[in-house]
Amino acid sequence: MLSAFREATQCEAAVWTQSTLDGAVTTEAATSGARVPSALPAPADGIATVDTEIGKMLVAAVAGPRRAWLGLGPCPAPAVDLQGYLRFLLPVVAQYLQSALEVEHAANELAERYEEINLLYTISEILGRTVSLEEAARTILTEISETVGARRASILVHDPATGSLRVVAALGVDPSLPAEIAVQDPCGVSARVFRTQHPLLAEGDQMYCQAEAPYRRGSMLSVPIMWTTPRGGEPLGVVNLSDRRSTQPFTAGDQKLIAAIATQIGTAIQNARLVRASLTQERLVHEMELAHDLQMKLLPAAAIVSPDAEVAARVMPAESVGGDFYNLFKLGDRRVGAMIGDVSGHGYQAALIMALTMSASAIHAQTTSDPGETLHALYTSVRDELQTTEMFISAFYGVVDRERGELHYANTGHPHAFVVTPDGNCERLIAKDPPLGMAAEQPATTRRRWNAGRDLLVLFTDGVSDARNRAGQRLGEEQLLATIRAHRAESPAAILERLVEVVERHSGDTPRRDDQTLVLLKS
Repeated sequence: MLSAFREATQCEAAVWTQSTLDGAVTTEAATSGARVPSALPAPADGIATVDTEIGKMLVAAVAGPRRAWLGLGPCPAPAVDLQGYLRFLLPVVAQYLQSALEVEHAANELAERYEEINLLYTISEILGRTVSLEEAARTILTEISETVGARRASILVHDPATGSLRVVAALGVDPSLPAEIAVQDPCGVSARVFRTQHPLLAEGDQMYCQAEAPYRRGSMLSVPIMWTTPRGGEPLGVVNLSDRRSTQPFTAGDQKLIAAIATQIGTAIQNARLVRASLTQERLVHEMELAHDLQMKLLPAAAIVSPDAEVAARVMPAESVGGDFYNLFKLGDRRVGAMIGDVSGHGYQAALIMALTMSASAIHAQTTSDPGETLHALYTSVRDELQTTEMFISAFYGVVDRERGELHYANTGHPHAFVVTPDGNCERLIAKDPPLGMAAEQPATTRRRWNAGRDLLVLFTDGVSDARNRAGQRLGEEQLLATIRAHRAESPAAILERLVEVVERHSGDTPRRDDQTLVLLKS
């Protein structure tokens, strides 16, 4: 931008920003290389004329959260209206710096979120490969402590027989010290958090208790371990963190992360109890169904993209935990995004990758505008997990730009993606790239015309077209597409109900072998 200004006016121009590290003024951008001064005594506010080694420059502060200045001059022609140029360029430079700051913040947030997601996935793996709480607890504490930088950490589990909180794992604590805290202890942070079922951050020596002293130094963050049942929450214990290496206080983000981990630990404690009680395989299958129900709650409501688009979506789950998912994004300027995917395989591994993929896609869809770039960024986030589990993800991501009348999409191995036009033509949106996890290259992005308010985007997973009846016959795509053609003038919600009827009529009472996911979008 500044280069174009100099070329058009022959006037020098530069932008300076105030360093957040040492307070020095450094050159952020310049149009004339060494001729533009690398530093200057910038005015605090307003407009000032400043003498530099290349001549007089007109300098003004740029509005925004980051201190910055725009300097213009000198110019070969003496009659140039530098103040007019300055008034024109100031809002442009301010917007550029603001955009750069937002990109920086988004990148930082992505890095922080990925670290948290990776921690949650790691702990899920630990809990998934063992039924012994004591065996998993110390490993979990190590992972938590490294992430939040706590030297002391402990997991305490309620023992109903003794009415106390029993330490099952601790870091930074002398193992010979007492390993129990009474639930009714009047001053302990752990006991209070267990009784109230609410997290608590005790600062300094606040609520100091002798029984708790071995597990605490200075401030302590304590979070309840809960088990959620249809009758409500049941407290099972607490997670404590103290003695932070950075000496900085624990944050609300730390509390949220530990609360998510505590929920997983609660599930592990309950599972351990179930195993110790020698429950039948039927009960374990029931727990799998509950886990699948929790997984389905991660899916967004169709109303999230209103009023820019009318969407109907449904997941009809199989009996086991699976890897189907969809996501919807409101992208601004009346653009909406729709993503559908299917993680290969079934069980907890597929479900964990599905949850990780959904969390990462919510970030990447907002920070990338090109669908191919979005899917590539998504693959980068889950690449290690896909390689470790030898799984892959077939995915489609499309962005409908209603104002420009365009659909931009990328398709990585997902065969069931169509646009149904007003005349009933069903155009398949071809998969030009293999599933995520089978190739490292960025997927291609394709553009096609979109008839706003008339075209219908149709997405479904292979569990729908592969639905079987009692004779083992597949439903196939044709019946689904014929139903859509016949009722294409109806709302997406009405068409979705008709498609569900087709699937259920074909399958009858035959159990689903795979998750069945449908997404219909009209914008």
